[in-house]
Amino acid sequence: MSTLPDFEGLAMFAKVAEERSFAGAARALNVSVATVSRAVARLEERLGARLFNRTSRQLALTEFGNLIAESALKVYREAEAAEGTAREMSARPRGLVRLSVPMSFGLRWVAPLMPAFFREFPEVSVDLHLTDAQVDLVGQGFDAALRIAVLEDSSLVARRLCPVAPVVVASPAYLERSGTPQHPFDLNKHACLGYAYRSRSDVWRFTNDAGEEVNIRPNGPLRVTNADALMPTVLDGLAIAEFPEFICADQVREGRLVPILRDWTLPRGALYFVTPSARTRPAKIEALSEFFVRHLSEPSWRIVDW
Repeated sequence: MSTLPDFEGLAMFAKVAEERSFAGAARALNVSVATVSRAVARLEERLGARLFNRTSRQLALTEFGNLIAESALKVYREAEAAEGTAREMSARPRGLVRLSVPMSFGLRWVAPLMPAFFREFPEVSVDLHLTDAQVDLVGQGFDAALRIAVLEDSSLVARRLCPVAPVVVASPAYLERSGTPQHPFDLNKHACLGYAYRSRSDVWRFTNDAGEEVNIRPNGPLRVTNADALMPTVLDGLAIAEFPEFICADQVREGRLVPILRDWTLPRGALYFVTPSARTRPAKIEALSEFFVRHLSEPSWRIVDW
């Protein structure tokens, strides 16, 4: 005999005891009378005692049935309440979401959106984890992440929100003093700043329309784990750096930084909303996903005509 309690049998017994009728219990549970009868008989056999005295016209609990009816009904009610709570949570956005977001992007573009999100979904709370290191969603217990990458094949489910292009820039003062590189190989003679969390190692992989490919390893006085930390050195005219659009767009528009090597491109990534699985995602995750679709699919950081 299985050590697992016969929850179905207990539930159907409890409903028969409550309704004082096999037919009434069957209607309430939306099953056949035969299903209820078999479940009660199975439970009686398991417990080794009769639960009901049955005649053609009457149904009454035995003394043994009376002893366990209240407990069985309590189990049934608690299970019914747990299932109802679960259904409500899956249907209505509520509860905690553990969300991982890149540091610079999170501070600039996600944190400012949080007030609007909480006004729209007041029963959802967010544990916002800001880091440029790529987290293990499953292993570290995250519900979702925003990732900016050239996304590789993965068991994760990714929803693309918008493209994000990398841009190699320098200040006008730097270019006036050191000259403007015309070919990626020219960067070997310049101070180029590095970023520790670059996908596929710290290498700039250039391509052009002619199909040429050039790999450059930046070599300069500063390497960081957060791209924002490069900005002061670049603005001060001491080096060249590569930034995603969302970090450098304002400085480019203001003329404080100048894009270089415009005929060459680096691998273009995108912003993704990533979750461990698309199956049976709770409403709170769907709400967050749709919210980001509405607010981040057409971002203001895009630099036109690039």
